[in-house]
Amino acid sequence: QVQLVESGGGLVQVGESLRLSCAASRIIFSDVTMAWYRQAPGKQREVVARITPGGNSYYADSVKGRFTISRDNSKNTLYLEMNSLKPADTAIYYCNKFFGPYPWGQGTQVTVSS
Repeated sequence: QVQLVESGGGLVQVGESLRLSCAASRIIFSDVTMAWYRQAPGKQREVVARITPGGNSYYADSVKGRFTISRDNSKNTLYLEMNSLKPADTAIYYCNKFFGPYPWGQGTQVTVSS
């Protein structure tokens, strides 16, 4: 069974940074467009960023210029570097395939305090 394990979340102050990681197993990671999603309390899950197998990346307007998605295909690991964090970034962050998601992992909580 596919397994996605997110880590790296935490409680930070406005303007600080975090780096999230997602370890994927039992998938051909290098062939898959991967994405980071987030879900804030009372809101629907949304795509934050995605990255193609070749490394092309795309971002939601709300995070463009602040977040950077990357991948290490040799380690089956996806990353999200988050800078200049805002309270609006507070959410549970998940990684998954961009098209036709696998079963969701538990996610990692990011809380940005003002």
